[in-house]
Amino acid sequence: MDPQLDPMKDDLPLMANTSYMLVKHYVLDLDVDFKSKVIEGSIVLFFETGSRYQKTSSTGKECCQSEFDQCCEMRASEPCHVPVTSVSACSSKMESNGFAVSGKGEEAIRLPSPDENGNHSNNERASGISSSKDGCDRENHGNKDFVLVLDCCDLSVLKVEEVDVAAVSGTEKFTRCTKVTDVSKELGNVRNQIVHGLVTLPASRWKEQLSYFTDCSQAPGCGELLFATGPWSLEVRKSGIQTPADFPHAIRIWYKTNPEGRSIAWTTDQSGKPCVYTMGSPINNRALFPCQEPPIALSTWQASVRTAAGFVVLMSGENSAEPVQLREDVLSWYYYVSMPMPASTFTIAVGCWQEVKQQSSTAAIQTNTEFSLPSLQADFRWHEEACGHVEYLCRFQSPAASLQAVIPHRVFSPRCLVERCEERLLQLIPQCLSAAHATMGTHPFSRLDVLIVPSNFSSLGMASPHIIFLSQSVLSGGSHLCGTRLCHEIAHAWFGLAIGARDWTEEWISEGFATFLEDIFWARAQQQLPHDEVKGQQELKALLRWFRLRDEVQNSEEELQVLRPNKESTGEVSESGASVVKYGLKAEKIFMQVHYLKGYFLLRSLARTVGEASYLASLRKFVRKFHGQLVLSQDFLCMLLEDIPKQKKSGLTVESIFHNWLDTSGIPKPLLEEVGTWKEGRLVRQVSGEVTKWIQTNQRVRKSSKKKRKQDEVTFQKLLPDQLVLLLESLLEEKTLCPRTLQCLERTYQLREQDAEVRHRWCELVIKHKYVPGYGDVERFLREDQAMGVYLYGELMVNEDAKQQELARKCFASAQEHMDASSAKVVAEMLF
Repeated sequence: MDPQLDPMKDDLPLMANTSYMLVKHYVLDLDVDFKSKVIEGSIVLFFETGSRYQKTSSTGKECCQSEFDQCCEMRASEPCHVPVTSVSACSSKMESNGFAVSGKGEEAIRLPSPDENGNHSNNERASGISSSKDGCDRENHGNKDFVLVLDCCDLSVLKVEEVDVAAVSGTEKFTRCTKVTDVSKELGNVRNQIVHGLVTLPASRWKEQLSYFTDCSQAPGCGELLFATGPWSLEVRKSGIQTPADFPHAIRIWYKTNPEGRSIAWTTDQSGKPCVYTMGSPINNRALFPCQEPPIALSTWQASVRTAAGFVVLMSGENSAEPVQLREDVLSWYYYVSMPMPASTFTIAVGCWQEVKQQSSTAAIQTNTEFSLPSLQADFRWHEEACGHVEYLCRFQSPAASLQAVIPHRVFSPRCLVERCEERLLQLIPQCLSAAHATMGTHPFSRLDVLIVPSNFSSLGMASPHIIFLSQSVLSGGSHLCGTRLCHEIAHAWFGLAIGARDWTEEWISEGFATFLEDIFWARAQQQLPHDEVKGQQELKALLRWFRLRDEVQNSEEELQVLRPNKESTGEVSESGASVVKYGLKAEKIFMQVHYLKGYFLLRSLARTVGEASYLASLRKFVRKFHGQLVLSQDFLCMLLEDIPKQKKSGLTVESIFHNWLDTSGIPKPLLEEVGTWKEGRLVRQVSGEVTKWIQTNQRVRKSSKKKRKQDEVTFQKLLPDQLVLLLESLLEEKTLCPRTLQCLERTYQLREQDAEVRHRWCELVIKHKYVPGYGDVERFLREDQAMGVYLYGELMVNEDAKQQELARKCFASAQEHMDASSAKVVAEMLF
């Protein structure tokens, strides 16, 4: 990592030394306490040695392997890049980082000192990451101890200990080996053999594996380990252990979260009930549990979560958990995942959620497969192609899963929004799932929960394995915004979850694909739409996105507009596996959509070049080949261009795509040639006609000295939601709109009842023209639609109008306490 970078401000450090030790499974055992706003308990991590030390002990000999190795060796997916060897993963010098011996021979522990409030602290405000030259040895040479580095922030770590997995009945079978040596008989080595045998069990024995993980996680500790915490990491070592192969492969960490931890949000729902959820923040889950954050650390997990009766625990899990009553006032919830994924995708939400029950009228839709394309089954050769990922029970190899157009799903929300969810979500989910299946084939995940999260959620939606968070903002107005956002999040099941980016700076691989597929899914979900109507809607959407990209490029730093900021170094990590996410901590980056928009336009351009049918076939081929794996941009682009070799003659190459789209700031040059065609579409020309009418109406009103209502004589057409957005954006370019014109505009289209996208533009008009009767609409928007309202604060301040500035400060004061930290920071900079 460049020592000139300030990781507390700009780049997110991924500290875990995954090249040495790789987490294969997490077992969480947690209590959620709403009074103290703390999640407390333990996590057990099961490791394998990383790619640099696979199967090698400190003696240089191959470690003894279990009897299962020959039949169930996992096909570990290793990076295909050359590591950068000049970067250290050590976060601070060992001698100065607080390690202390506790008088227990070789076993030692270092406990954090209580702060002034009596809580343990991990010195979260320490600045930067200092390199270590001679304090700790991360490799297997010399005589220094090996140090395990985990990603950790805003956590109070109480104790770290080795887990005695050998004490669990039945685990002795994992140690059977034909090559028995003195080394293999050592207890530490035996424990590591057990873990190795456990994590490499065949996928067909996943139930047995989960059972052993549970039993082993509850085994007693067999020695406390030394540990130290830094601003971004937890470092663990065992005295005298010099290599990853000999380091304990099962450790338990006792810890508790911080109420202000940046991975979780403690707040109240729309019914005033307390709740907590993970935010998908820039620091991911390291303030929820110590973990390995680099994408390469694909792992499975299971979790038992206890909370007071009356609360519902939702989580990334393959099972629809049912609570177990432990005591009269305590319930326990259990979830598990058997598909290896990055720890950043783990999601939890605890609140007084109400399940929105399916209506009988939707039963027919549940089994409806009419969306399926006739050619789709031919695109998926289930039994002919072997998967390229590590071994797990893969739905892409299941003929039954291939035919499941609608996976089982549930909807949860605060009590006060149940009725709106019944009206909006219940009918849309099966339609959108069916449309997605018709486009992409097998759903990567076996079930889905959809949760309406609190109003302070900083996005319209977020997808995680088996669960989608949706903002309450998508429930207002008609079905358009709700449906398109639902389609976007469903698309992430394939792009972002089943297939992930090997370098997190390449966000476009997730967001660009989801934005592109959102339109395809939504067109099919609406059913029976004529081709011309679909094309018109998509061209209108492209024009709106073009305006958004143009504005963003004009008003953001150039460095944040580049989709591959690491360029030829994309995907490279240090020798230990550590790296940084470029600009990952910049607060303003969270609100930028450049990765969504430029990624979408690139994919749209490629689809036009190839032809939509062939292009979608290529997407399905890409999913078949790379599901369950991590990719770089060139993986997709190379595969696509191989399918269309004739395009190379026209200059379309991976290098040209990098140059024109991914490696430069600003508007991609090929995109400039397309804009004119979108303005000629029927739906866009219809809006242009309406804009002209409103401008003429406004001119008449301005000339009239009396309260005449000539503008009412004009007949305005009914417009689609995206047309209304375009109309209001066009009227925003007008220097002056009279109050009577604005009043008529609002009444004509019932703007206060429209979806959040439309209402946002209406609020912009209200602010620009200081339309006092509309200030209540602005206040409501800032209170109820926090996922979209951040920049309205800036517009209220820019006008330098006392009433508007007072309104901005009033709204911020009431929302600040529960506002997302990044949102609050950006707004505070606007206001003060």
